[in-house]
Amino acid sequence: MLKIELLEGFIAVAECGNLSKAAEKICRTQSTLSLQIKKLEESVGQPLLLRDNKGVSLTESGETLLNYAYKMMQLNSQALDELKECQNKEVIRFGVPTDYINRYLDSCLLEFIREFTCIELVIDTDVSGNLYKRLHQGEFDVIVATHWQAPAPGHGELLFERRFHWAAAKSGNAHKRDTIPMALYPENCPIRAQVFANHQISMRPINVLLSTPSPNALCMAVENDLAIAPIAEFRINDKMEILDPVEHNIPPLPVFNESLYLNPDTQTKATNQLITLIKANVENLATSQ
Repeated sequence: MLKIELLEGFIAVAECGNLSKAAEKICRTQSTLSLQIKKLEESVGQPLLLRDNKGVSLTESGETLLNYAYKMMQLNSQALDELKECQNKEVIRFGVPTDYINRYLDSCLLEFIREFTCIELVIDTDVSGNLYKRLHQGEFDVIVATHWQAPAPGHGELLFERRFHWAAAKSGNAHKRDTIPMALYPENCPIRAQVFANHQISMRPINVLLSTPSPNALCMAVENDLAIAPIAEFRINDKMEILDPVEHNIPPLPVFNESLYLNPDTQTKATNQLITLIKANVENLATSQ
């Protein structure tokens, strides 16, 4: 194994061409430096220096080792610098709904990870209702979540409004059934909660056929005429038709707010940087799938 202190002395000798000057440069005695060069030569099993009355020069093996010695010293310096910078590495616990994760990774989170290498971003996904609960239990520093109400002052910030529509397969039959088949987001999702909160006894009965956090799965259920589903406006495609809740006697859907929610006890400069980056990408987040 080539020790850094031996390589440091070897580089000094190669640059100075003289043991005495090299020893003075690195603040060692000449005898100590000579011993270190001897140990280095024993380690590699080859002579590294040619000595004469004028000083020292490198052998062919010495020239080869010198190139590697410079690289190893550089790597050693880089490693120490990075460890010093990250010795108090901060962790940000970020929660995001399962169906949002790709949008937030593509729009801003990957950029944050690249830029702030001394911050560990711990991302967890869940439905919005569970994210609220876990935020209040202290499990997160920042979350993004959907709700029909805006965040309370000091506890979050509205990013944008998200409109959902009841969607059915174009020219399909699922929405015509007496008991209407639905595909919904899972329990504790505010969108699902509002479906049942706004369902009146006079409305058509509901039969939930699919519960999933995946918007793609909801869209597929609609497109294949298995069920109707609450679909974000930007995901409505030409295989679907929008249903009027009054005409079809189904629960109305409110406008939902996609918002940042904060743990006020754990906000730092780093969390503010993350929040600023998310807010700077609001336009992309509002329209990306």
